[in-house]
Amino acid sequence: MRPVKLLNIGFGNYVVASRVVSIVTPTSSPMRRLREDARQAGRLVDATQGRKTRSIIITDSNHVLLSAIQADTLGQRFAQESEE
Repeated sequence: MRPVKLLNIGFGNYVVASRVVSIVTPTSSPMRRLREDARQAGRLVDATQGRKTRSIIITDSNHVLLSAIQADTLGQRFAQESEE
């Protein structure tokens, strides 16, 4: 059995790297709409620990995760996990 690779999204929170579809910045109107739609549908996971949302992670199960880590940083972490 292959080991599951986890992506650290900050403050001791992890997501299974193979389930991540995209990592985006939260500043555009479509991303704000996506966040609100996910909240209303019960698919939003807030992993910011009360800090400002700096990235939005979308999974293959259509869940939306909020992180206080920059999207660029998460992208670098994701690329490192993919290499290993």
